[in-house]
Amino acid sequence: MALVRSKPSYSYTHHNNTRLVRGGKEYFALLVDLINQARQFIHLQVYIYDEDDTGQLVADALMAAARRGVAVYLLPDGYASQDMSTAFVHQLEAAGIHFRFFQPILKSEYFYFGRRLHHKILVVDGLHSLIGGVNISNKYNDGFGHPAWLDWAIYAQGDIVPELTRVCLELFTRFGKERRKLLWQTQAVEGITLQDCAVRLRRNDWVQKRSQITTSYLEMFKDARSHIYIMCSYFLPGMLLRKKMARAAKKGVRIKLVLAGVSDVMLAKHAERYIYRWIFNNNIEVYEYNQSVLHAKIATYDGKWCTIGSYNVNNISAFATIECNLDVKQEAFAHSMQRHIEQIIDRDCELVTEEDYRTRYNYFKRLYQHACYQIVRMLFFLFTFYFKQRSFKAANSAKK
Repeated sequence: MALVRSKPSYSYTHHNNTRLVRGGKEYFALLVDLINQARQFIHLQVYIYDEDDTGQLVADALMAAARRGVAVYLLPDGYASQDMSTAFVHQLEAAGIHFRFFQPILKSEYFYFGRRLHHKILVVDGLHSLIGGVNISNKYNDGFGHPAWLDWAIYAQGDIVPELTRVCLELFTRFGKERRKLLWQTQAVEGITLQDCAVRLRRNDWVQKRSQITTSYLEMFKDARSHIYIMCSYFLPGMLLRKKMARAAKKGVRIKLVLAGVSDVMLAKHAERYIYRWIFNNNIEVYEYNQSVLHAKIATYDGKWCTIGSYNVNNISAFATIECNLDVKQEAFAHSMQRHIEQIIDRDCELVTEEDYRTRYNYFKRLYQHACYQIVRMLFFLFTFYFKQRSFKAANSAKK
């Protein structure tokens, strides 16, 4: 039994088992199974936790674990999960679950609206982990009269899990004393046969001066030699990412973007379509997924590396929300991800060409897209730089 490191290393760990997991029935079956296996502790951190059938399914498993003596820590975001009823939360706490909202609205000391907990992480016993873009809601599950939103996660077992445990501890606990009290529970279980699979923890949290996931994308654009596939639900890259992406395309890298055809945030989708002209000008291919809402956040290049987690390629993920991804440097896993993306492109996507775009969207529609783009840019500014500066000024004033 080995204690988790006092700090995550953020370098590649090399002894891990990994598996790509599709959202929907496959994801929630694995999630509940891992919770049912727990013997020591569970950390579940999520952006959206809906009080629906799927939410109750997961809650029942968590409460059963708590009743059999497992230490269960549940941390949903205080804004996105604010509709959780008091009765539901009391039910969880009565079963023995340690519950806390991340920065409840209007109740956080140094709060700015844009800094939300966007994680979707499950860690069990320092041995099992599940991380991706899937929230706890019927929208992300099958069997509720609609296809599940398209999303992905990675199941990881091995050296990377204690580092994920530490991340969960840091966010759930407010103070050093409280954190030390829980450290005795963060023990990794040994005796599992692990593969030679390089996995690296990556985080974005602008307040904590972390921009590792953004750096991973920049490294991908720099290092790719053959091809890049990106599947992203809200694709509005900032200027630096655009510059590096364009440079990669110019040197002959074939870039395929799989974006939402059906979106849950149409303002963002119209803004995204506004930059299609920039995409066409840089010889980048665009495919729209139309079978359901696309919510995935994955990328891979050259069949040897990939990243998966909660990070969207836009300025909200880059400069505001707290994000967590895993980078995997193993050909077998990268080929698996690439194969899945290619299958989705072939079966479920529509290629959008420049000619199609001009035919489909006349001058007035393009003008509307431009207006949406400007509105989204303004919202990005408000939710990142403006509110953040206001928060920092308030914090400094309080210290004086």
